[in-house]
Amino acid sequence: MERVEGKFLSGFVPVVGRPNVGKSTLLNRILGEKVSIVSDKPQTTRNRICGVLTEKTHQVVFLDTPGIHRARDEINRYMVDVAVSTFSEADLILFLVEPDPTLGKGDQFIWRMLRNVRVPVFVLVNKMDGVPREQWEERVRRCRERFAGKEVFPISARTGEGLGELMAGVLRRLPEGPLYFPPDLFTDQPLRQLSSEIIREKVFQLTGEEVPYSVAIEVVSFEEKPGEPQGLVSIEADVHVERDSQKGILIGKGGQMLKRIGSEARRELESLLGAKVFLRLWVKVTKGWKNDPRSRRRFGYG
Repeated sequence: MERVEGKFLSGFVPVVGRPNVGKSTLLNRILGEKVSIVSDKPQTTRNRICGVLTEKTHQVVFLDTPGIHRARDEINRYMVDVAVSTFSEADLILFLVEPDPTLGKGDQFIWRMLRNVRVPVFVLVNKMDGVPREQWEERVRRCRERFAGKEVFPISARTGEGLGELMAGVLRRLPEGPLYFPPDLFTDQPLRQLSSEIIREKVFQLTGEEVPYSVAIEVVSFEEKPGEPQGLVSIEADVHVERDSQKGILIGKGGQMLKRIGSEARRELESLLGAKVFLRLWVKVTKGWKNDPRSRRRFGYG
């Protein structure tokens, strides 16, 4: 995009959609940095994640959000509230859907919310890499009919296809504004929070259906020791679950599951932090934490 003399474009762009539609994968792909954890399980993202893309002409502040769904407990209501609250600060909203022949109830639920917003909404038809090329035109045509008056972009967050056209559209709609964040910053998450999220991602990726949704990570100690050779970061974290049976699954036979979670988290943290990492994990049972306001605030969900 050519820079308009004397003007700088900037704005906040929430990425919304139902659970597991690819929001975090899209944000990481656009930024070229991992700022949101990813798994194949829905409701992986629990908080608003800020990802910042800065160029000479513009700064786009993307907001990855929890999947919007009909919440059944307090933690899920919190997650939906977090996602919907981003509408009020948006300059543009990216609404992700999958290329299904019919519009599901989850997408319809979100679409009814988005009809009332006062900013532009782009509909992103994600996961198009799984659709035969000869069907693209028909799938996109159906989306344009469903979301009349909205710009529709066929994309693949996984492969990056279509993101050039999407970013050109984003910049076309971005207002003139200030530099909200320093140019070298790609997320506003502190390292302590990023560490917590990476540990939780490994739990999601390595354990079965029962455990991930009952897990909360509490980083109790984060200490940087720059004087050590190559630098050293010492992290201690508690992995909270709701039931004793879940604790047993997380620890595994002979402690092997917890060791694997710690080992994979440590490798990724070392890459992120550019230093050696000493990581110690403890598993604790905190019964009913998802419906307890004090526990949710303690774990960063309230």
